Amino acid sequence: MGEPIHIVDLRRFTSRQLEPLFAEEQRHWLDELHWDYRPSIQLITKFVDSRSLAGFAALVNGQAAGYGFYVLEESKGLIGGLYVTPRLGQPGTAERLLSQLLTALRSAHGLGRIEAQLMPFGAPLDRAFAAASFRLFTRQFMVLPLGEARTEPQPIGAGLRLEPWDDRQFEPCARLIREAYASHVDSDINDQYRTEAGAMRFLKNIIVLPGCGQFLPEASFVVRADDGPTGALVAVALTSRVSHGVGHTTQLCVAPQHHHRGLGMRLMAAAIQALRSARFHALSLTVTAANAPAVGLYERLGFRTVKSFSAAVWQE
Repeated sequence: MGEPIHIVDLRRFTSRQLEPLFAEEQRHWLDELHWDYRPSIQLITKFVDSRSLAGFAALVNGQAAGYGFYVLEESKGLIGGLYVTPRLGQPGTAERLLSQLLTALRSAHGLGRIEAQLMPFGAPLDRAFAAASFRLFTRQFMVLPLGEARTEPQPIGAGLRLEPWDDRQFEPCARLIREAYASHVDSDINDQYRTEAGAMRFLKNIIVLPGCGQFLPEASFVVRADDGPTGALVAVALTSRVSHGVGHTTQLCVAPQHHHRGLGMRLMAAAIQALRSARFHALSLTVTAANAPAVGLYERLGFRTVKSFSAAVWQE
């Protein structure tokens, strides 16, 4: 038998005690996904040391073997991270941590929904989520070496114009996201897409905060109706820098009435060209496997899936 696993409130720990876990987790993100996870770890460190991060750590033989944390957002809970080291080789650690996180979340007053999108670095959790009555949605992490990009020259189309992103487009973009994701599988995964207020929070997270790298306005574009300076926004592609020379498409969406006009390809081609001009060498993104048109577009561009993971959703 292995050493017993002890689950302890995360607020009893300092970031220094968790440093070996943070270092391992950063290496996984960089080696497997080409993503510099240090800004996220720095933010986690700040909240751990202020004793304000809700979650748990797992101890095996007195050593920190894993940690997980959650955030409460009105009537929704978000499992923001869960990592378990393979070094201690103790089976069941990730499941124990997840069980404790779910117990804490479900005891929160008025909570009716829980979302999680966790990268399974050696600790697959699909069976545990399914046993806890979560719906699972397969997601693909895809990478494109920019030197191999197969962009297809596309005219922007009559009555439309391609423009660079600027911050005046926050509100029109939030409206576009709500419209584009109505009745879409991704709005089942992330309920922020269902309302303009939620879409605005999503945009602030990927543009203002370090949740998805450093936003690159120079590689982010919109398509607008060509009927004056206030023409309606009909499509958008947003890009961030996630490590040296690596970009990440944080959002690509097209208004439903403008589907099948090649706007997704045109926007991705513009972002790829901007990244090449800035000497980037790769671009990554995530996509829901059930979204066949989007997966097909990315594969035509040359993206390849390097990791699959599950988005997990529980609804009361």
